[in-house]
Amino acid sequence: MAGTERIAVYGAGAVGAYVGGYMTRDGRDVTLIDPWEEHVTLMRDPGLKLSGLTEPENFTVTCNAVLDRDLPPPGKIGPFDVIFICVKSFDTDAAAKRMLPYLGDGGFMVSLQNGINEGTIAGVVGADRTVGCIASSISVSMWEPGAVRRNVKLGGKEHTVFRAGELDGSVTPRVEKVADMLSSVDSSKVTTTLMGERWSKLIVNCMRNPVSAASGMASNACDTDDHIRRLGIRIGAEAVEVAMAEGHPLEKLLGMPPEQVLAAGKGDAAAMAACDKSLLDGRAKRSDAQRPSMAQDMVKGRPTEIDFLNGFVVARAKVHGIAVPANEGIVKAIKRIEAGEIEPGPEALAGI
Repeated sequence: MAGTERIAVYGAGAVGAYVGGYMTRDGRDVTLIDPWEEHVTLMRDPGLKLSGLTEPENFTVTCNAVLDRDLPPPGKIGPFDVIFICVKSFDTDAAAKRMLPYLGDGGFMVSLQNGINEGTIAGVVGADRTVGCIASSISVSMWEPGAVRRNVKLGGKEHTVFRAGELDGSVTPRVEKVADMLSSVDSSKVTTTLMGERWSKLIVNCMRNPVSAASGMASNACDTDDHIRRLGIRIGAEAVEVAMAEGHPLEKLLGMPPEQVLAAGKGDAAAMAACDKSLLDGRAKRSDAQRPSMAQDMVKGRPTEIDFLNGFVVARAKVHGIAVPANEGIVKAIKRIEAGEIEPGPEALAGI
């Protein structure tokens, strides 16, 4: 039975709309808030269209959606018990400040984003009102208003998609509640190693997002290309070394042990061959059209999260004195594309 909590999803993009739509269908009290007027209008009527790789994932659900600029003042809407923050990393501070007046007594915010943004939210609402949640290998896209598509198979029993956790690693009723809410979307659990989970997702994002964005190629095409696939592995290896220096326990990365990815990046031929096989085999798990979020942003002409993904790795690497040339190179390539100096294409990655 669905709970009685009043839930807000701030930022109803691909991830926000996807989880908000499923929780709405589950009978929960959900308000989706977004600045895109056409998208908000369609989510209300005829409803949010969700689709995936299997027939049960294809449905339309009428949502309680509110245009951000029309959000009524506190007291006229809310207060909310749980506010999911689902905006881009660079909008996190503004989003937390925007929704703080709508947070009820005993309520909390959940970072359901790429990047490591719990500290930013905690700086606004307090660490005691901040929870993190990873969406692992969810791969959703929104190419038109009112419609979100899942481009990979459901995690189910094979892969836990949602991992909710407290900043201090404790198991509390509220993170159990978050995991329960998201169980209507896909597999979920409570994690006692939130920052390790965060770094694991960050590393995968660093490996996948910018190479697709810079090359202009979908994920499976990137994995098929020897240079691009191995560039992703080298990017991941550098990020693994930084995460280990930070002291965080890591999960498998796209099914690969982090130690294997690190060894591959350090020149171990057997480890590289094993990583190659994992990535090449992984193509069967997703649509050939699948592009990660940064690649979608690049196509749409929107700012990317490069500073909060690979740029974050570069910044933390400097603290530990670790060389990360592949991450530095991909950051430079993305920024050159964003500045209009070069066009996306495989040649943008040739020198990295």
